Amino acid sequence: MREQTGPGAAPSIVPSLPRPASLQAARQRPSLLSFREAPEGPSSPPNRAAPHVEGVYIISVAARIVEMHPQTLRKYERVGLVHPTRTMGMLRLYSEQDIARLRLIKHLVDDVGMNLAGVEFVLHMFNRMLEARTLLEAIQDEASFAQDLRQGLLHLLGLLDIEGSPPGASLKAR
Repeated sequence: MREQTGPGAAPSIVPSLPRPASLQAARQRPSLLSFREAPEGPSSPPNRAAPHVEGVYIISVAARIVEMHPQTLRKYERVGLVHPTRTMGMLRLYSEQDIARLRLIKHLVDDVGMNLAGVEFVLHMFNRMLEARTLLEAIQDEASFAQDLRQGLLHLLGLLDIEGSPPGASLKAR
């Protein structure tokens, strides 16, 4: 659902958003909240955030950064488009990755005109493409490793070859 703007729209209760230059300055300052991985136990909820995530923003700060209403961020969480972590007091904490995802969602909804089902499909396909790229990189790394291993073994066999035949000649003949 798009927020109404212009004449005839209801007055906004959100104060005016900072200009992009001040947003840049806000991003350069460290966040007041930082994520520390808590030990998981039977009474604590599973921690879904990666341990390397340090800077996080509460919902009001995240809403200002992406220029959305906090209720919109709650709706996106409810339909499963974003998954902010939670503090022990159940405050939502948005990481830089969540902010980037929200920016993409905002672009798809506002600029492209996509509905939330379309956004969900696009994000799912985007994630599948990232998984495929990661898998392809792993396969390429394994192939490179196998080639290096083969070259190393040929060299070692060449060093062990006492009869004076060229390195790897016995392997190539097989």
